[in-house]
Amino acid sequence: MFKYVIRRLLIAIPVLLGVTVINFIIMKMAPGNPVDMLISPQTPAAALEAKRIELGLDAPAYVQYWSWFTHLLRGDLGYSMVTYEPVGRMIFDRLGPTLLLMGTSLIIGVAIAIPLGILSARRQYSKLDYAAVTGSFLGISIPNFFLGLGLIYVFSLWLKILPSSGMSTLGGNGGFVDILLHLIMPVIVLTANVAGRNIRYVRSSMLEILEQDYLRTARAKGLKETLVINRHAVRNALIPIVTVLGMEIPILFGGAVVIEQIFSWPGIGQLTMSSIMSRDYSTIMGLNLLAAVIVILANLLTDIAYALVDPRIKYSK
Repeated sequence: MFKYVIRRLLIAIPVLLGVTVINFIIMKMAPGNPVDMLISPQTPAAALEAKRIELGLDAPAYVQYWSWFTHLLRGDLGYSMVTYEPVGRMIFDRLGPTLLLMGTSLIIGVAIAIPLGILSARRQYSKLDYAAVTGSFLGISIPNFFLGLGLIYVFSLWLKILPSSGMSTLGGNGGFVDILLHLIMPVIVLTANVAGRNIRYVRSSMLEILEQDYLRTARAKGLKETLVINRHAVRNALIPIVTVLGMEIPILFGGAVVIEQIFSWPGIGQLTMSSIMSRDYSTIMGLNLLAAVIVILANLLTDIAYALVDPRIKYSK
């Protein structure tokens, strides 16, 4: 397993390099640049050119990329072209709120999806099964932004019991209860999406396992139904479920962009949107690199989880 992990990490290096090159090319193809976003259209052309030279935008694209890449090799993601803050510190400051939002949503969504999916499969065509499947389709079908705006209208504008935006109340002490109240609505939106997607996968996987002959044999030997389900069925159904859960981390990272904008959550998603709107090249490159690292690590953790769930899987080469 150790050799397998090392090999995967080594393979990830050229993959990350390729991702940065592609991201840089796409970014340079987009219309506009940081100078156009920062300075009024009435600014003289000489002043605009001076600003481009100051930011290094007058150099050829390959020179700009090489300059960014050499700084990256020294552990430096550069400085924002808008705020002039270190990009690494900007990302680090925003990473905590995003991890809190994503982690809470993922844990609650999985805690709902797995037991509900198992019960739905065990009681196929029952009222519980129909309710779970209907709830699953609703969770997938309702757009995040629509559900988010609906929750804001009901709980913030109508009932006035939850804050509509931010991570803490302005002028408050930002304590645990305050953060929890601000966390409720964005977590509900993301959890509905996570649970909605995974209930169907868990149900389908369990239905396939429940039809296997070895479960009938276990029942014929007199094993209790709870033992048959928990020890034999669930463990064998976890392999496809692990695959889906491994994909949730990158999906949540992308979904948080919309949710953080709606609820003004001070995380990576909000930083991503503001960087795109201002054409902040250095910050966009840093965020894209972070997203690529998250995808690679999520895939690696999924492969490791396979071996933990099913001892028959060996990574010996």
